[in-house]
Amino acid sequence: MSDTVLYETDGAIATVTLNRPDRLNAMNKELIAAMVETMERASSDPAIRVLILTGAGRGFCAGGDLAGFADGEFKEEQPIETKIADLRQSMRTSQRLRESSFVSIAAINGACAGAGMSWALACDLRYAAQSAKFSTAFLNAGLSGDFGGTFSLTQIVGTAKARELYLLSDRVTAADAERLGIVSEAVPDEDLMAHVRGKAQQMADAAPIALRCIKQNLNDATKLSMSEAMDNEADRHSRCGTTEDNTEAAKAFLEKRKPVFKGR
Repeated sequence: MSDTVLYETDGAIATVTLNRPDRLNAMNKELIAAMVETMERASSDPAIRVLILTGAGRGFCAGGDLAGFADGEFKEEQPIETKIADLRQSMRTSQRLRESSFVSIAAINGACAGAGMSWALACDLRYAAQSAKFSTAFLNAGLSGDFGGTFSLTQIVGTAKARELYLLSDRVTAADAERLGIVSEAVPDEDLMAHVRGKAQQMADAAPIALRCIKQNLNDATKLSMSEAMDNEADRHSRCGTTEDNTEAAKAFLEKRKPVFKGR
């Protein structure tokens, strides 16, 4: 695997680090290919319950590497249909962050722009260093946007604010991102990773089946009618009620101790 994306696991927690710090982790073809491979690897590992996505150095991900556009890296002579298919395959990374059974958390340690912001928006939760800056950035690059950013941002902040952020491409501070709901919390830079790892561990220690089902319920809420979503809620809730973990949770509560979940 390319060292442009680092992957490590600690128990049920995986950490994915974008690793082009000299370019603020901007996407080139190598990084995108490595991210595709990494997300497929994480999605196929049933032991992973929480995945943290972050960046090395001073940036989270500054989006597409404009040097690559300038020198033609992204402009090979190919039929437009081939370019569309290749991009769509790369964009599955955002779907993996949103749709995989693990909970995904973006630890946004610096510049977060363009497709890098799209990756962050695809995560279930986002926490930012106080020095982090955000921008949709695509308009300034003469592009319309990819990696699901318009879809995710509209769901997170609503139609009017998403349109403003995309059509003006203004920079947003971490404090403003917290106010808008783009991130759950902006924390001191030096505390970011410890804070995120604490949140990740909290969820990794929870009942695995229930955690997975809650994420499925929340995803259903974005695409199904209320009646359909409630049908799925009833199904998952009833099935969770038959698990050993549910029995263990009740016993631990009565015995005033921490539950020990086994995922069954």
